[in-house]
Amino acid sequence: MSELITTLGAYDREDLGLILPHEHVFVDLGPMAAANWTDADPDDVDDVMAPEIERARAAGVTALVEATPEGVGRRVDVDRAVSEATDFPVVVPTGIYQEPKIPDWAREASEDDLYEWLVADLTEEVEDTGVRAAWIKVSTDDDDPTGLSADEAKILRAAARAGADTGAAIGSHTLHGDVVQQQLDVIEDAGYSADRFIWIHAQADDAAHHEAVAERGAYVEYDWIGGDDQDDERYLDMIERMLDADHGDRLLLSQDRGWYDPSEPEGGEQRPYTYLPETFLPKLRERVGEETVERLTQDNPFDAYAR
Repeated sequence: MSELITTLGAYDREDLGLILPHEHVFVDLGPMAAANWTDADPDDVDDVMAPEIERARAAGVTALVEATPEGVGRRVDVDRAVSEATDFPVVVPTGIYQEPKIPDWAREASEDDLYEWLVADLTEEVEDTGVRAAWIKVSTDDDDPTGLSADEAKILRAAARAGADTGAAIGSHTLHGDVVQQQLDVIEDAGYSADRFIWIHAQADDAAHHEAVAERGAYVEYDWIGGDDQDDERYLDMIERMLDADHGDRLLLSQDRGWYDPSEPEGGEQRPYTYLPETFLPKLRERVGEETVERLTQDNPFDAYAR
């Protein structure tokens, strides 16, 4: 039986309710050369992020997925510290970000080296944190709608091999549907399955691509809900379109909110995790009903990230 691996151990389906499948507790969005994430104090992060976690819990959230990989300041020790301070499970990734933020060590590593690193994170622990990664985060260049760089393709092949050996999902920050199709070809050629792939930020491209990707079996994630445009009607329409096309079991909903950014004074300005449960889901319930909302926000994220 599948379990969701978190900073607080493994959880069964019945242990959890609403899961946010794409958020951030900690992410460094400053210049990587500055390496601000390396000196961040977990206590300072906890002072800022623990209240946000408590607000999420009060709104009905029972777990969230941390989406910060290598290349944008992954600190699983920080995730664990905030999680333990609040007794709230956080699902952490292994994996590597996109061009041009791929770390030099990953560029120099072979595909086999990356595969072994990923498997170790997924089956043993991330660095010395005592926490296993639950899933693999990859990415593609936002500004290139044509395909993968050589290093992005190498990382993805290693991820597919590691996923095939561990059952871990692969989630990719990809803004172009045509590139997602190429990614699915790569992971299938490497021996893994499209139904263990999550298209992160799918809302960035046309809804026709969403259906095409779901038809191949992959998850489609709408994860800027409550963003700068706060265009709830657009998201409601996209969700209904996917439901009408019988892709409800392939759909994930989140916000891409949080977070403590060590490149900003005192971690910058946080965006609460509460928009989806408090503002968006009541609107969605009016359209599709409670049973469907539970499937989209409880069953689907558990199925996507558990192994």
